[in-house]
Amino acid sequence: MLLEKVTIQYNDPVQSGYVLMALYVPDMTGVVRPGQFVHLRIPNRPDLVLRRPFSIYRADENGVLSVLYKKVGEGTRGMATLKAGTTMDVMGPLGNGYPDVAVHKTPVLVAGGYGVAALYLVAKRSPKKGILIAGGRTADDMLCLDEFASLGWDVRVTTDDGSMGTKGFVTQVLDGVLQEYGDKAELFACGPEGMLKAVSERGMQWGATAWISLDHHMACGVGACLACVQKINYDGQEKLARVCKDGPVFECRTIVWE
Repeated sequence: MLLEKVTIQYNDPVQSGYVLMALYVPDMTGVVRPGQFVHLRIPNRPDLVLRRPFSIYRADENGVLSVLYKKVGEGTRGMATLKAGTTMDVMGPLGNGYPDVAVHKTPVLVAGGYGVAALYLVAKRSPKKGILIAGGRTADDMLCLDEFASLGWDVRVTTDDGSMGTKGFVTQVLDGVLQEYGDKAELFACGPEGMLKAVSERGMQWGATAWISLDHHMACGVGACLACVQKINYDGQEKLARVCKDGPVFECRTIVWE
């Protein structure tokens, strides 16, 4: 884990309140694993005391690390005002991300909204192509799809209102994929909790391994404050795990949903 002051390369609007921020942080990009995150401190805002966690979207060979975020609160609205050249305090990479894709299974990525960003490195580093099922409320919530397609992945889209792809939830498409692949599928999921729980249930139902990235409030990011604990079943015993340090990725059978 590194703590550095780095320079913002760009911080540009993408669409519908989503913003892409790129940071020059070469010491981190070489060690990032898919599913890990960084903790960012918003500069020049003493009212925003806590850092904000963001999934790592890209970690490029030229030392540039990218995060994709949506303006949903005071912190992210403050971030969206930062200009290229601004110095920012970054801690990372943090957490335990996704494992390597199993070579004897078909990888299936399941994303809700901008959860798709946390799955890009899984697709990029996978030794085999798989399926991306991405869902959102409307077409405006669909992001990064061309990048997955350019990697050779089979991209399938659902929207709540039917403005793009299949009308409905990602689980409708996932059900069809699991009927075809069954326990030969390996699921990697990131998105809202309701979707993650539904993916977990289907993974267990079909005997498919499912790696779930939980999204809890992470105040410190290093397991010290215990603000993000999650009940996990370790060998038959329920214990509290720290999502920021022990996760955020857990195998679906270990998660105790409440």
